[in-house]
Amino acid sequence: MAKKTRVAAPAGENPRRPCPCGSGKRYKACHGAGDDVIVTRPFAGLAAECDLVALREFLPSATAPLPLREGTATLASVLPGASAAVVRPGGDILLGMQVQTRSGDLSADLARALDWARAAEPGSALPVVGPGLTGTERLQDVLDADAPLEVTLHADFAWWVAPEDGSEPTAEVLATVERANAVIMPTEAVTGEGVRAAYWVDTGTKAHLRWVRPEPEEQLIAALARLQARGELALGPETRYAGSFRAHGLLVPVWDLDRDQHPKEWSEPVTAFAKRLTEALADDAPLTADERRARDALAGKQVTLR
Repeated sequence: MAKKTRVAAPAGENPRRPCPCGSGKRYKACHGAGDDVIVTRPFAGLAAECDLVALREFLPSATAPLPLREGTATLASVLPGASAAVVRPGGDILLGMQVQTRSGDLSADLARALDWARAAEPGSALPVVGPGLTGTERLQDVLDADAPLEVTLHADFAWWVAPEDGSEPTAEVLATVERANAVIMPTEAVTGEGVRAAYWVDTGTKAHLRWVRPEPEEQLIAALARLQARGELALGPETRYAGSFRAHGLLVPVWDLDRDQHPKEWSEPVTAFAKRLTEALADDAPLTADERRARDALAGKQVTLR
């Protein structure tokens, strides 16, 4: 994990408020003074947190209307040139999640890009979130915190080309879309009761389920260990729990799947697993010896993304 540096509270901020890094400490006792801050859980407190992490880390071509308190904007997994923001000729604002550079706080980056886009001329693009951008707001300050994110997955990047003035896209633009389409991995959402932010993906050699979970890591690993000890961690025949990765403060379990099955066929087994997991999460009894061994084995299958 990156070293955490310290940053001064902006003017007017209460230094006794909870620190935005998610540590649970007061701001003045955690990130107090310095140049930058590494916020390990930048989207904490938002109902959209899990889908925001998915958009940032592994969804190839996806968009979602942002539930802003004021105005409208669309969040995108990636924009042309990995730009931080684009204002289309008609004035529509698009914000990119997978960007070229970023600070230690993705939430603040998005809020600053939104501020830039609101003041920018139509047809403008913000290549990177740089030091020239100002603002003290974070995404939590401008979103409806209780509103989920309604993500739309696209089979390609044709949505990049939306000439609102009726003009034809240039050959350069079409070539950019073609290059992006050539490397896209087929991805679909897996839905069901108790299932959110679960995504099927075909990498070309394997199919996987990646499921962003909102629970604290220790609690989730304990629940997964209980299921592993009972032989209930797989999603069905020809599936295997492959491990998990940490991304922006959340854990993302991953399963290897049978590539011959259609993505929609996983809705029922994933829903059944969600029910088993909910029951395991509610079990607060001490782990048994078998469950502790399973927990230790699962912990060895984790990696951290930065």
